[in-house]
Amino acid sequence: MDKKNLVKRILMSLFGVIICAISVGIFKIAALGVDPFQSFMAGLDALVPIKFGTLYVIANAVLFIFMLFFDRHYIGIATFINLFLLGYITQFTYEYLQTVIVDPSLPVRIACLVIGVVIICFGSAFYMTADLGVSTYDAVALIIVNTWHKGKFQYVRIITDLVCVILGVVLFMLSGGAARAIITIAGAGTIITAFFMGPLIEFFNVHCARPILNK
Repeated sequence: MDKKNLVKRILMSLFGVIICAISVGIFKIAALGVDPFQSFMAGLDALVPIKFGTLYVIANAVLFIFMLFFDRHYIGIATFINLFLLGYITQFTYEYLQTVIVDPSLPVRIACLVIGVVIICFGSAFYMTADLGVSTYDAVALIIVNTWHKGKFQYVRIITDLVCVILGVVLFMLSGGAARAIITIAGAGTIITAFFMGPLIEFFNVHCARPILNK
């Protein structure tokens, strides 16, 4: 990989993570469910009195240690970009949007959900195409399948996603959250991001990320 190509990949990773972080902030405003790992983080955030950005770094640092012990192959520049930036950018985006979109109606929340899905797929395409390492959470399923040789990726990923959602809901309830508010961390957005993002990510891969990388 030549230096120019590496710089382009790093910039694509950075851009992708920033876009994904912004999308998570938008998902939070929609309050109709976030992606599975963020469901866990939302539950943890409700229970632990630490700012979300810092909490995200701590939680991912634990998973990073898991990567160090079992397979360092998946660690790359993008792993660190995700670990140190995503939580803080998400926190900033959410806090800013709360001042702009005050007490959003259901149609506005649905619109935010749709925008969030499109944006996270767009960002994911750049992050994935850059291929400079994976997030600590993404590494869990990859290590289980490719290092430990347990199961097929699609099934293992579904299991890890379900575990995250269940843990998120349990932590949210332990924090005193109301049962009717569970939809804010495990709702339609969670189902969409867990099962239906693939085709849209591939669309942005084909029409945006790959052409830019190969330009």
